[in-house]
Amino acid sequence: MTQKPEKIRCDACPVMCYIAEGRAGACDRYANQGGKIIRCDPLTVLDRRLAAGDEVVPFLKGAEDWSGEMISPADSFVTGIGAGTTYPDYKPAPFIVSREIDGVDLVTVVTEAIFSYCGVKVKIDTDRHLGPEAATVRAGGEAVGHVTTGEYGSQMLSLGGVKHLTGGSKAEGRATCAALLDLCNAKPVELTVEGGSTVVVEAGAPPVVDGTVEARMRVGCGSATIGMFATQWRGLVDEVVVVDDHITGVVSEHQAGKVLGWPGTGVKVLGRRSTPGRYFRVAEPGLGWGGTDIDDPLAILGPWNASKGARPGLTLLMISTTGEQYGYYVLDDALNPVRRELPQNLEKSVRLIAENCEPALCTVLFMGGAGGSLRAGVTENPVKLTRSVQGLRTTVTCGGAPVYVWPGGGITLMVDVTRVPRNAFGYVPTPALVAPLEFTLRRDDYVRMGGHEGAVRTVADVLEAGGEYGAASRRLGPAGDAGWPGGGRR
Repeated sequence: MTQKPEKIRCDACPVMCYIAEGRAGACDRYANQGGKIIRCDPLTVLDRRLAAGDEVVPFLKGAEDWSGEMISPADSFVTGIGAGTTYPDYKPAPFIVSREIDGVDLVTVVTEAIFSYCGVKVKIDTDRHLGPEAATVRAGGEAVGHVTTGEYGSQMLSLGGVKHLTGGSKAEGRATCAALLDLCNAKPVELTVEGGSTVVVEAGAPPVVDGTVEARMRVGCGSATIGMFATQWRGLVDEVVVVDDHITGVVSEHQAGKVLGWPGTGVKVLGRRSTPGRYFRVAEPGLGWGGTDIDDPLAILGPWNASKGARPGLTLLMISTTGEQYGYYVLDDALNPVRRELPQNLEKSVRLIAENCEPALCTVLFMGGAGGSLRAGVTENPVKLTRSVQGLRTTVTCGGAPVYVWPGGGITLMVDVTRVPRNAFGYVPTPALVAPLEFTLRRDDYVRMGGHEGAVRTVADVLEAGGEYGAASRRLGPAGDAGWPGGGRR
């Protein structure tokens, strides 16, 4: 009777899976191959000589795909994608790689970092009302984050964080981890805002709000639109009202109109007047004109005042901040606005607003605290790495993409996920996200901070021999305009 091979234990994360021969662990990132734990995805090496978006060129020890050309350290950057982790962090990082650039000997410390303290910040370009500030955001019925402050032409969401990942129910943690993983890997995720809308978010793609694809990001608030285009309307129409959930603009009252000598029209806006020509709260937030809840723009107007310039025949253009909704009206004998076809001489100004609107997109920023024990994979004295990053002596990248490091204590970083190679993020079922991370600094600085000098290897050696979890690696061109990793940008 043939005895089944024993399962072997994977120590790449706190779950410590026992994995049978030919099977993968719970994370699908590590597998048992021939009684040895291997990393399922290849190590990714960026090659400056390849154009961005070039097909992956696989490297495997002895593989025929590699022509055997010389490896240029200055043109190659070993990323954390597929590198493996240092858990439980008593050992050096999976790859500590030396390379020379412009005569400077640099060291890049490469790992896949496990993040429990992480989340994403989502920017959604839309005037549509997604939901009230601080409202709970759900994915698959579970709470995964909340609505945060609205910004100029965008709605912002804060998703994830350690509370949702590990501080709630198991279902909440799993749903949060799954949503974050898909968002970071630029896959679409459907989110529902309590008391608001359902929105499909995909990094680099237009948002889909309640089934409608957003096309344009507004050119500005109603007041800003007046300031930009008042000269385009002068002499063509008697009054212009730009409908906006935030600040509705009225050209005859606005400072831009006054500078142009615009006469009064006796218009009355049913909102809270801020400064001349600027009105707050003309309607409730919604999916209608300019992010309000109205479908008829005349609903925000009161009776016209003849003593202040209203007269039969006066013309009125009402338009939203994206130019998607507009209407042209003429006052009748009773000073009631009657809708008419838009004159041809005003079509240019409507098109100009649309032309000045940028495409509506979703932006996803991964945010995580790279503190804790992963720093021990870099140096025996972890605080020295933190201080080196804060002192700009060490550059941090995520899959080769530049990151923003927050001021203050710790190493809290943010990265645009569209600048990271696709499918660079993983997970462990604790639950937590796994993100590629690289620390690059001068070799002499690395030695001074107490780095693991004995573990330093060359780029050529890494490509030839691989690492602890297997020999496979692949090359990619740099992503977009991300710059060259380790080239001094932060």
